[in-house]
Amino acid sequence: MSSFTAIIERDAESGLYVGWIPGLPGAHSQGVTLDELRFHLREVIQMLLVDGHPGLESEFVGTLVIGVG
Repeated sequence: MSSFTAIIERDAESGLYVGWIPGLPGAHSQGVTLDELRFHLREVIQMLLVDGHPGLESEFVGTLVIGVG
């Protein structure tokens, strides 16, 4: 079983959770809840993996907090 790291944001206008997998083109989705988003992302990843595991274009490293002012 493969694991992927998802980046998740909450859209201010719609309130939807939006997520994508860094380095995996086309791996993005949204959901009303985090569980729904997880389900949708899993479906998208499974579809992308049908023809084999694609090489990732980039690798998630982490987050960085930048202080300003």
